Amino acid sequence: MNTIAARRTALLSRIRNAEAAAGRTAGEVRLVAVSKTFPVAAVREAIAAGVSDIGENYIQEAREKFEALQGNPVAWHFIGHLQTNKAKYAVRMFDLIHTVDSYRLALEINRCARNINKAQAVLIQVNVAGEASKSGVAPEEALPLIRRAAALENIAVKGLMALPPYFNAPEKVRPFFAALRQLRDRIDAARIANIAMQELSMGMTGDFEAAIAEGATLVRIGTALFGDRA
Repeated sequence: MNTIAARRTALLSRIRNAEAAAGRTAGEVRLVAVSKTFPVAAVREAIAAGVSDIGENYIQEAREKFEALQGNPVAWHFIGHLQTNKAKYAVRMFDLIHTVDSYRLALEINRCARNINKAQAVLIQVNVAGEASKSGVAPEEALPLIRRAAALENIAVKGLMALPPYFNAPEKVRPFFAALRQLRDRIDAARIANIAMQELSMGMTGDFEAAIAEGATLVRIGTALFGDRA
């Protein structure tokens, strides 16, 4: 299985099996192909193989790929840390920004989206384990942030995203996935106008099946699709 097409087929089989094991509907989970550091040619190969969602971590790298691949029927996801001074570029390129972690950033995204008459879909990034090395709001700050973001006319909050602690055992990560799902459910139960808590972006190459078992709708996978990074 050395081709991207073969790896995608194997990944989709694992995703569908994980959905079935969790009693979920086939097709609920979308594969976001994380193409950080991989060249345009690899992304083009992935698209030709049927990949429909591309995830990028860095604005400059994403701009080069976005310009080279315009016209392809894919959704672009920004999954890296976003600085406010780069928000205008993110809004122009990305269908979904996964990493909103402050009202200041939400406000700037809203301003940039308003300038181009766009409703920008976003996820709120939650630091589920309180790790100092990672971005994201504390779980108890997520609902207040979403209440404030709900009033911004050019932002559409679609759910939550998390980067849980790394363990070399998916079952050790699973409680953090469960915590994000439970937080999503509490926010959803608040019935905030203009907020749709339908997406949970969680799970990567080493733990995506555990994430699916806990309700992930978007799994962010790079290595298992593109191969090892240099």
